[in-house]
Amino acid sequence: MAVPPPGESALVDLINSLPEHEGTWGPPITTETTLNGVPYAPFSKSDKLGRMADWTDNKDGRDGRGGRQQFNRNFRDQQVYGAGSASLFTPPVAEDEASFSVVSNVRDSTKTRFGRGAVFTRGRGGQRGGRGDARGAGGRQQFQRAGRGGQYGGGYDSRGGARGGGNARGGRRFGWKDYDKPARNRDASINIKPNWTLLEEIDYNRLSKLNLETDEGEDIDSYGFVNAYDRSYDKPPVKNSERKLLALDRAAYNVTTSVDPIIQELADKEEATIFATDSILSMLMCAPRSVYSWDIVIVRQGNKVFFDKRDNAALDMVTVNENAADAPLEASEGSKDSINQPTALAEEATYINHNFANQVVLEQHKVSMAHENPFYSPEESVPPASKAYKYRRFDLSTTEESPTYLIVRTELDAVQKSALNNENQFVTVHALNEFDSKAQGSGGGLDWRTKLVSQRGAVVATEMKNNSCKLARWTVQSILAKADVMKIGFVSRANPKTNDKHVILGVVGWKPKDFANQMNLQLSNGWGIVRTIADMVLQQPEGKYILVKDPNKNILRLYQVPAGSLDDEEEEVAEPVQRAEE
Repeated sequence: MAVPPPGESALVDLINSLPEHEGTWGPPITTETTLNGVPYAPFSKSDKLGRMADWTDNKDGRDGRGGRQQFNRNFRDQQVYGAGSASLFTPPVAEDEASFSVVSNVRDSTKTRFGRGAVFTRGRGGQRGGRGDARGAGGRQQFQRAGRGGQYGGGYDSRGGARGGGNARGGRRFGWKDYDKPARNRDASINIKPNWTLLEEIDYNRLSKLNLETDEGEDIDSYGFVNAYDRSYDKPPVKNSERKLLALDRAAYNVTTSVDPIIQELADKEEATIFATDSILSMLMCAPRSVYSWDIVIVRQGNKVFFDKRDNAALDMVTVNENAADAPLEASEGSKDSINQPTALAEEATYINHNFANQVVLEQHKVSMAHENPFYSPEESVPPASKAYKYRRFDLSTTEESPTYLIVRTELDAVQKSALNNENQFVTVHALNEFDSKAQGSGGGLDWRTKLVSQRGAVVATEMKNNSCKLARWTVQSILAKADVMKIGFVSRANPKTNDKHVILGVVGWKPKDFANQMNLQLSNGWGIVRTIADMVLQQPEGKYILVKDPNKNILRLYQVPAGSLDDEEEEVAEPVQRAEE
């Protein structure tokens, strides 16, 4: 093809006008950074169009809260061309605005919800102490009235906290940096000795999967008496006329399984394979809800299993806010309020429950059971408390070929007339206690004095969360006793600074099974736990065993205990069983 001469084609003229350059062609390379006097930033022809101006860009590459580096999802594929060169649009460094602050003489009065500044930990410190002593061969529990519990160390102010308890003025929310809290190191309820043999470790996940359906049980015999419940306590108190909690001296008994003479007779008659009391059995059935350490002594003799407890064991104490997200602190964990430590609160709650059950009954009206109280002696100078003992049997058999029965001693506290048919309804009585709604360990509870009547549902829901194990145990005990009504009182300190004076703010009644449904409490799971532990012991040789809740983990451990290894008090518990077998 012949090339046309110049001047005859515009394209040829354009090509001929291009500058000659070896190996390349295109616009001439220039070092100019301005276009008609206006500077422009370095760019690439492949750059995607983004923003004309980015006012949200941070010089340090972090967001305004100091969080992780932000990656824009819409423009993260954008090429960063010329990022290594100095930006022409950067303003001259003047004063740093980040260091700017407003100077004001007005005190910051912003209050947080919980009014606390310290970092809280969770758990229980040393062993529980000062629980009273056992008196008499029958194992009567002497309840001592809880005093001040030591010198009040932390002080109290109107800002909702203890003075000296922390160096921060502001508060912090529950759940804030929980992952950064140091783990609490609680002490076990019993010292594990080196000569004990570990047989089994059971975590809560395994326990929660157990299931055993059983019947409602049958009554074998009943002992003692109950007084009529005073219905006037069901009415909300009139303003400025709260009822004080009175200290009534009544004989209350807390006898373990092996010492109970009625259970010994039933064991000799081969009435059942497993024997326990409602307090011990409820702790075992509600084990997955427990946080604090506890222990149960298990004795196997022949083909029988006895679930026992040690004297002054953790099972006898009524815990306070055990399941709260921020449970009360021990002194070893930095608590300054001696009366608000777990040990002192447990003694106070036990004292309140003992006296509350005696106060809300009318002693002039009494309903007697078939037999007299088996633990009360006429020589006692103190009248017996209103208490009926019902021995009930449950079928825990899994096959018809090998029947397995359990006998449990249950307790009832009062009786009332039904509003429908005027028949007797048996009642169990318990009490929740409020120590200080603003103190550490209160679990974010509402002020009962102002909220119990208007927001009773919210108060009960908070207690179900903070005291899940305690309420579950009370519900299980009521169902085991086949009680018609479970009465729960709300008792608060007359003054948050002292723990020896209390007032009754109200009483609420529930049907035990309805309350169990509200708490999502499955009795079939509890029966599965009891049967599993009993089968583990029945597979072992005769002897003594102990089931211990790990103080810091959700694990139960079963130990085989050599003869004479436990304390002297524990040996006294087992001696009546040995004499009965001989």
